Amino acid sequence: MDMEGDVEERRVQARFITKLKLPCKVPHTSIAIPANVTRFGLSTIVNSLLKAGNDEWESQPFDFVIDGELVRLPLEQFVLAKGISAEKVLEIEYIRAVAPQKEDEPSLHDDWVSAVDGSCPRFIFTGCYDSFGRVWKAAGECTHILEGHTDGITSVTIVNPEGADSVTVATASKDQSLRLWKFDTEEHLDQPAKIRAFKVLRGHNASVQSVAAQASGNMICSGSWDCTINLWRTNLSDSEGDLVSIKKRKVKNNVEESQMEVIKNLTSVARGEALSTLVGHTQCVSAVHWPEHSTIYSASWDHSVRRWDVETGKDLSNIFCGKALNCLHVGGEGSALIAAGGSDPILRIWDPRKPGTSAPIYQFSSHNSWISACKWHAKSLFHLLSASYDGKVMLWDLRTAWPLAIIDSHEDKVLCADWWKGDSAISGGVDSKLCISSGISLQ
Repeated sequence: MDMEGDVEERRVQARFITKLKLPCKVPHTSIAIPANVTRFGLSTIVNSLLKAGNDEWESQPFDFVIDGELVRLPLEQFVLAKGISAEKVLEIEYIRAVAPQKEDEPSLHDDWVSAVDGSCPRFIFTGCYDSFGRVWKAAGECTHILEGHTDGITSVTIVNPEGADSVTVATASKDQSLRLWKFDTEEHLDQPAKIRAFKVLRGHNASVQSVAAQASGNMICSGSWDCTINLWRTNLSDSEGDLVSIKKRKVKNNVEESQMEVIKNLTSVARGEALSTLVGHTQCVSAVHWPEHSTIYSASWDHSVRRWDVETGKDLSNIFCGKALNCLHVGGEGSALIAAGGSDPILRIWDPRKPGTSAPIYQFSSHNSWISACKWHAKSLFHLLSASYDGKVMLWDLRTAWPLAIIDSHEDKVLCADWWKGDSAISGGVDSKLCISSGISLQ
């Protein structure tokens, strides 16, 4: 006697909903589905429903959201864990699964690819330990080589990503300097054009580890192994009038505080010297980010994330996490969530709008080595990526603790990563490759 055949499979009533457009919509009626179905089984069901209404439908992977959280357990376990009644009709939203659909051929460099910026859809900007910056129109298509640094480039930023055909970029280097460059993205070249910097910025006395641009493009900031953050102008035409530097003064209660002092000294900009310096970190400033006109964020090997008021030079808040930090980015909900990673495998996310605590609101721990880069997606409240010395790039959604996708394109440590064109993850590493993974659909 087949006892298993007598056991009735438990089923639940479910209704599938979506924000996707036709032909991705299934009928709105509820159906009975197995209670122990996994997300892969749910994807099969949705594809079957779509196929029933459209003979030409080609199956594709979906993810599923119930009560604002991605389903990563068998349905019955998920419902039980979340305290959701299985007696009512479950509303299950389906979205396209987040995973690259295409891996381009790697773009080879002559040394470690240590920095990458994909904020301009027209090109990718990389920095390399061979001291050169490179501009890539697409995989394998290098259009410009930036010559001038005398040591490895550690960080790059596009100063005016939404600007005209002529683009300004900045590089930071182990040679203790930063450089500003201009080039025309619409040039039609048979071979890469070699260009020189139009401005060299000196003021740090150790390797410059990070550079970030103000949204207006008028200024950049840099973090260094000398523990300081310097502020610089990007264009000589902006230097007409008063310059600003931060000085320290003693006040009556003997508390040392920052004060702005106006000085008229145009030669400091002509020589490319820092306009002001933010002091407070006690170890290498490994990452800087300038998301708002008057606010800079920084991360350091002193285990802290700091928020600075640009106009006063004051350190407004500190978050200490107990680990040396390598990377930092601000984004997500309200463009306010702070993501950072460093000398352990955990990607941490803080919400500074919740005062009185330095505890992260999210911790993602699927990497198995130090985290070298993290970046929020510019048009998503939930999605970000991370890169690690474990050789992997991971795509994350705040609605689940597991990575949505693991990109394993590199043969060694990944040193940098970014988004490009909204649907591509780009990364560089010790294997001297720039890798592009495209076709990522986010909702």
